[in-house]
Amino acid sequence: MTEHDTQPWPAPLAEGPLDATVTIPGSKSLSNRFLILAALSTRPVHIRGLLCSRDTELMMSALQTLGVTCERHSTDGTDVTITPPADGVFRGNTDVYCGLAGTVMRFVPPLVLFANGPVRFDGDEQAYARPMKPLLDGLCRLGAHVDYHGEEGHLPFTVIPPTSLGMSGRRAVVKIDSSASSQFISGLLLAASRLPNGLTLRHTGRKLPSLPHIRMTVEDINAAGGAVEMTQRGEWAVEPRALAMAQEITVEPDLSNAAPFLGAALIASGSVSVPNWPAHTTQPGGLLPAILHRFGAEVTLDGTSFNELADCEEFNDRYCGTLTVRSDGTIRALGELDLSAAGEIAPSIAAIAVFADGPSALTGIGHLRGHETNRLEALVQEIERVGAHAHELADGIAINPVAQGQLHGAVMESYADHRMATFAAMLGLRIADIAIEDVQTTRKTIPDFTGLWTAMLAQHK
Repeated sequence: MTEHDTQPWPAPLAEGPLDATVTIPGSKSLSNRFLILAALSTRPVHIRGLLCSRDTELMMSALQTLGVTCERHSTDGTDVTITPPADGVFRGNTDVYCGLAGTVMRFVPPLVLFANGPVRFDGDEQAYARPMKPLLDGLCRLGAHVDYHGEEGHLPFTVIPPTSLGMSGRRAVVKIDSSASSQFISGLLLAASRLPNGLTLRHTGRKLPSLPHIRMTVEDINAAGGAVEMTQRGEWAVEPRALAMAQEITVEPDLSNAAPFLGAALIASGSVSVPNWPAHTTQPGGLLPAILHRFGAEVTLDGTSFNELADCEEFNDRYCGTLTVRSDGTIRALGELDLSAAGEIAPSIAAIAVFADGPSALTGIGHLRGHETNRLEALVQEIERVGAHAHELADGIAINPVAQGQLHGAVMESYADHRMATFAAMLGLRIADIAIEDVQTTRKTIPDFTGLWTAMLAQHK
């Protein structure tokens, strides 16, 4: 099947309770943060377990355009060495293509602060709808200039680096509203250690989505030799530092990408196990065990039940084990669930909620209207398409299940959104005759989703 296959993919129906183990590829969020930090580092960095996907390919291509060397050591692209420019200056007078990757369009422009010329950014047509203005306004406050080639605050645009940085001798202070995406904060923080006098970054909006992603960014910067501190809610202080990542680093599995597979244990019943699950993580997907337990699943890490995990002393900060989710197919309604800390798993949680024994409301995710597509509108559309009921809330979505007999097959849209495609595949576990348009959009974060999904379903009792 090609990336843009015109034939809808028939989502397989579960033939019986699952008894599957699925190895999840590396975290996209960590992979692209590590790539940026390696590009800003003072020495080459060897990254193992890198996710090989469209988003990471776009990131490495962008970095190479800016003069970073990306040397591959494996045919699957999971083992690479990143060598930053010898003088720390990125190549300007060039073009970066972002595709539809939020991390590329939000994390790479700040690098132009340290480039020797302007850089033009463009992407897929759908990327033109994604908000960018708070990040770009922040760069302007640091002395850069932005020329828009279309609608202000959106791709395409050109970032022109400042003629000088830090001439005032004072720490830069930047205030932005990051309500639409935590990536605005992360993008500025990732580059801020290179500012001569550091940075104070303040979020001015009422809501701050995906705070775990920002915590991930801060932890990764500090592990690379930076000094970032959240001084109060919505404010970060960054000291000027030369970053020196560990010369060798390994990427955790993408826990958010595990959501469709672990959720399959509830929808199809049975058990699904994911190896190498970290007992402690900054990934938002680390919230999955608690959410799946709330749905009624039995969740264990190396045999230790979810209820005991928090108090289990054997699981130190570096411990990874096998997470297993078991269910008899009975799914409890969630009532209201605040997903503001992990909005990226909302489509998978919504798919499970379609089969629950009562209504569920997923809140704190109004920012999903600005993702690859308007995910809230798309979820409502596709849930209604198969005969269940849903409607948008001011900051989320309400889902009202119906009897299994009232659900029916349909050709489902993916909206060029990987998480909408996996959402549709989850519905297809219980609803016959589900087909998915452009399922290969899942390559954005999972190189072979259909292969992994089919292999999981082949492992049943």
